[in-house]
Amino acid sequence: MRLLVRFLGFLFAAGTILFLVGVSAVAGLLWHYSKDLPDYTQLKNYEPPVMTRVHAADGSLLAEYAKERRLYLPIQAIPKRVINSFLAAEDKNFYEHGGIDFTGMARAALLYAQNYGSNRRPQGASTITQQVAKNFLLTNEVSFTRKIKEALLAMRIERTYSKEKILELYLNEIYLGLGAYGIAAASLVYFDKSVNELTIAEAAYLAALPKAPAQLHPVRNHDRAVERRNYVIDRLAENGWIKPAEAAAARKEPLVVTSRSNATHVFAGEYFAEEVRRDIFERYGEKKLYEGGLSVRATLDPKLQVIARQAMVKGLVNYDESVGWRGPVTKIDISGDWGIKLAEVKSLSDVSPWRMAVVLEANDQSARIGFQPGRVLGGAVSKARDTGLVTMDGVRWAKAASGPTRYKAPTKVTQVLTPGDVVYVDPLLGKDGKVVEGQYRLRQIPEVSGGMIVMDPNTGRVLAMSGGFSFDQSQFNRATQAYRQPGSSFKPIVYSTALDNGYTPSSIVVDAPIEIDQGSGNVWRPENYSTGKYYGPQTLRFGLEHSVNNMTVRLAQDIGMPIIGEYAKRFGVYDELPNYLSYALGAGETTVMRMVTAYSMIANGGKRVKATLIDRIQDRFGHTIYKHDQRECRGCDAPEGWHNQPEPTLIDRREQVLDPMTAYQITSMMEGVVQRGTATVVREVGKPIAGKTGTTNEEKDAWFVGFSPNIVVGLYIGYDKPKPLGRGGTGGHLAAPIAKDFLKVALADKPAVPFRVPAGIKLVRVDLKSGMRAGPGDTGRTILEAFKPGTAPPDNYAAIGMADGNGQVLTVSPDADRAIMRPGTGGLY
Repeated sequence: MRLLVRFLGFLFAAGTILFLVGVSAVAGLLWHYSKDLPDYTQLKNYEPPVMTRVHAADGSLLAEYAKERRLYLPIQAIPKRVINSFLAAEDKNFYEHGGIDFTGMARAALLYAQNYGSNRRPQGASTITQQVAKNFLLTNEVSFTRKIKEALLAMRIERTYSKEKILELYLNEIYLGLGAYGIAAASLVYFDKSVNELTIAEAAYLAALPKAPAQLHPVRNHDRAVERRNYVIDRLAENGWIKPAEAAAARKEPLVVTSRSNATHVFAGEYFAEEVRRDIFERYGEKKLYEGGLSVRATLDPKLQVIARQAMVKGLVNYDESVGWRGPVTKIDISGDWGIKLAEVKSLSDVSPWRMAVVLEANDQSARIGFQPGRVLGGAVSKARDTGLVTMDGVRWAKAASGPTRYKAPTKVTQVLTPGDVVYVDPLLGKDGKVVEGQYRLRQIPEVSGGMIVMDPNTGRVLAMSGGFSFDQSQFNRATQAYRQPGSSFKPIVYSTALDNGYTPSSIVVDAPIEIDQGSGNVWRPENYSTGKYYGPQTLRFGLEHSVNNMTVRLAQDIGMPIIGEYAKRFGVYDELPNYLSYALGAGETTVMRMVTAYSMIANGGKRVKATLIDRIQDRFGHTIYKHDQRECRGCDAPEGWHNQPEPTLIDRREQVLDPMTAYQITSMMEGVVQRGTATVVREVGKPIAGKTGTTNEEKDAWFVGFSPNIVVGLYIGYDKPKPLGRGGTGGHLAAPIAKDFLKVALADKPAVPFRVPAGIKLVRVDLKSGMRAGPGDTGRTILEAFKPGTAPPDNYAAIGMADGNGQVLTVSPDADRAIMRPGTGGLY
């Protein structure tokens, strides 16, 4: 008995010692791993990478920029069924444990022992709290060391933060596949829904993803994804979080994803969105752009953007088709499954309703075509094989652009299309303007390109932008990045300079040949577009309306290029303008954006405006960190409500770059360009429009910039590698019709608002031909001309550029015969 007692005592002592040793070992182990644990208190101020979102002026989503697509949602904004789905899938005992689920750990340990030596990845037993510790503070290393640190951090996190805070961190941080981080982004990426719109089945599928999102792809691994989703649904029912009937209905629901594109969300807004991205990058840097969670309100008007895009595309295509058919995009072998081969051909994604197709068979009257199949989520080629028909009506425009049959219209479809040709087509419209069912029209991607800007002249807000035919084809933005010669569209700057420095719209300049000695024996002889035709003494109005080059050169010579350069700099057209007279004709290079901004200053009465694509930027907390409108609003803040105080007033301290009277004078003259001059096609708009065409040397670029009282539009057409557009490729024939198409639709429901006449301006009825006052019985063509006080026209005038043999300026009465200046007849300067 004594031996038994001693033995039991020995066992107790040994057990006690072993227990103490074990406790000491565990304590030492915990101390060892605790001493270099990350600081978990940083979770309190954690700011995860959040995507920057850009919204158009009407609030519609324009673009999203992120390295990790994430929208941060507070736990209060996440529906209970979504939370329960993740608890069912990941940690059903979340609200009961203190950070570690010992039952789950035991189960994982048993499974590890069973699979030891099989090279299988150990099953985790991590709670949601442990996953927060791992995702925020540790690495994905598979080791016992990491698991121990994870458990220690989880217990500390549980003692520091509420369960709701831990869930909020988890649901916003987890990666759920397809580039989506957090439940809010995943809901958009997979189903194009907010979390509040998710069904039970959809929430269950997203909850199934954290373990292995790639292995549960909804297309590539559809059956496995459905199986895992249904497992989560069963756990929801088992835990009593949904009713059995709801679970049964959810299991039957098909797994159908509606993939949300990473591209621009406003049709035709790609160039605009990219300019906004560059702007934010330059202001705040890459990290702020892709991780800062900025909310950007852009100036884009989606309706005007679509109108501008359609007008620009129509103009480019019409010109390109007039040049002729250049042939198919490429050719493919149509034997076997032609859809797979056609799917590999790169097609432009932003040219809807155009579609890429391959010619399957062709005869004299028609060609049968097969359309490029789409791709489902994951990149698999759709098995659908749609076909259509191209008849003679669809290829009638396609005269050959080169070769022996150049400029000859086709008489057979086979002269244009042969089997294997890969082409673009769009639905054929009948004479009634309706789509002809099953028939298509041949299209080709234009070689010519151009840029277009639409702006609010009072604020500088860019309302629409077209940087070319297709952003998918070329991301080079011709509206902001292409430096081109503006040609005669620069002349309003020259004439504004003259009007602001003592000239009037009725001042006379001689149109006749002129020679400019440029030194070293180099003589420049500028010519009017209609070579050999000169008009003699004419008013400034006539010179601008008809874009007379020689008159403009004489005017520039008279007022001096330095002062013209100063005004060009004021308007922002050029940073520095060389003192060469050719620059008065638009020989320098500038951008569409700069030209439209300059015309906006004329349109708004001479106030400086700064072009902007962004109205306001807010940080992730809703604080405004940038706004474009810098005007002071006095009286706008009324914290105590309305008590009959004065109405709020806006204080506008913007610089006056042009006299308001001068601005109205040049506007009136540019109205004449539309009514009687080189842009008469724009009269079809039926509203007050002022503008100016421009055509560069050898007709390489065609321009038009114009405006109504509240909108400015400017554009050019030209090849990226400049080459002649062909005879007649002028601003009046190519660019002005595009502006007309845009303005006709954009202003369709707007009243015909006349241009505002500034205080002090005098409207005098004058003879359109001579610029002299119209008498009571004058039966000729007369107009109301704008004059500053004290500058009304006299009974005779001096002609700039017309001198007698002694070099004296000749005075010409309005009754004198019109003088036509020819070489050798008097002094020319």
